Amino acid sequence: MIWLTLLLMACITFATRYLLMEPRLPIRLNTAAQRFLSFSSPAVLTAIAAPIIFVREQQLQLSGDNIYLWAALVAIATAYLSRNTLLTAATSMTVFFTLKLITNH
Repeated sequence: MIWLTLLLMACITFATRYLLMEPRLPIRLNTAAQRFLSFSSPAVLTAIAAPIIFVREQQLQLSGDNIYLWAALVAIATAYLSRNTLLTAATSMTVFFTLKLITNH
């Protein structure tokens, strides 16, 4: 049942993306709808990442020993300065795993 659900969700996701992005189809979104939808990716990413970064054992964790927070700050700085997704991912993962190794988290 889980595999069927995953397959159906993948099909739905693909279909919605295909219908809106395929240039040969006559479906077009107006500028307001495109602008509105441009905020959905950052909103979803923030909703997924914030609990991972800031919450430990059901408590808000803003202390200096939060390696997730340090890696996120490095990712933000790298993304802002370089505008390179691969460099951002590699740098923040390197910082995260180095801190994890050093602190034994």
